Amino acid sequence: MRRPQLYLLLPLALLFSASSSSSAIEVKVSAQALERTLRAQLFNGPQGRYYIRGDATSPCYVYAESPHVTFMQDRIVVHVHAKSKLGTSVHGTCLGVSLTTDTDVSLIPEAEEESIGFRDARIERLSESRELNFVLAPFLSHKVPAQMKVNAAVLMRQLLSRSTETTGYALSLDSLKLHSLLVEGESLVMDADANLKVN
Repeated sequence: MRRPQLYLLLPLALLFSASSSSSAIEVKVSAQALERTLRAQLFNGPQGRYYIRGDATSPCYVYAESPHVTFMQDRIVVHVHAKSKLGTSVHGTCLGVSLTTDTDVSLIPEAEEESIGFRDARIERLSESRELNFVLAPFLSHKVPAQMKVNAAVLMRQLLSRSTETTGYALSLDSLKLHSLLVEGESLVMDADANLKVN
């Protein structure tokens, strides 16, 4: 998985001194950061595709590509482009119909101990094909939210592991407890208690 940008944790580092006591922090996560996570964890196949049915060599297939994450009111919206060839495979050719559609699912972020999780997946837009929807609905409502889940403590420790070379201070995270996650404008705002050491 690609290493997220250090700027996501810069506000965190500035909030702490050499104290090791637990303190309240607020971290803002952009839609682009969540999108990078989704691409790295799910859309990491050939040409950035995720095959829901079949694979790159299958005559009949369904795949999703080009995920795009935005915020809308209190929800996170994931837009994907889906392509399919539905039918029967005969001598290496798919006899059936080709369909292309754009689909959207929205999610509510949820704090889960150290992790950013998601609940209440709601499909906002599907195709007009009942057959394609039968395949896409479980992918959007179950697979996408499961793969977007991020352990924030692990992420922060990865970023802080290079703090000595980037800041001159050795920063380490002992513990993190997420309390709430809310969409506010262009950011996912994370309120948490953290124990950070500075040497």
